[in-house]
Amino acid sequence: MSTADAKLPAAPKLDGPAPHILIVRAPYYTQIVDGLRDGAVRILTEAGATFDVLDVAGALELASAIRLADSGNRPYTGYVALGCVVRGETDHYDHVCREAMAGLTYVALHYNLCIGNGLLTVHSDAQAIERSNQDGHNKGAEAAAATLIQIRAARWLGAH
Repeated sequence: MSTADAKLPAAPKLDGPAPHILIVRAPYYTQIVDGLRDGAVRILTEAGATFDVLDVAGALELASAIRLADSGNRPYTGYVALGCVVRGETDHYDHVCREAMAGLTYVALHYNLCIGNGLLTVHSDAQAIERSNQDGHNKGAEAAAATLIQIRAARWLGAH
């Protein structure tokens, strides 16, 4: 099944208080990341969630910013990580993608955080634009929905 065959992202139903979410953005590709943010905001708003937005320097800083937020004095129910890495001519792309994804997974698993991963790892600007448009399968919207689904699961399991 490809993304084109999947249902468009929608806000899941949540019981309990409205979640408060931190959207963490690595806005190197501003147009792309703005599109991802707009998709995430649409889903969060539909779900009745409140949210803040924090920009970081790059994809590698997404996980550490989420960990800093979790240890800070602003309580968040979950996190949405947004960014874009486009393949270039060197192997830097491979390192950034691998370590940024591993960092997000590590933080989620080791600190029991609800994180939706909206970090695009693409081969071209065209692929990034396709995944950040508002008229289809916006990966920011999908990441926000994933965060909310994780929150719902955590609440059901008594972890939140």
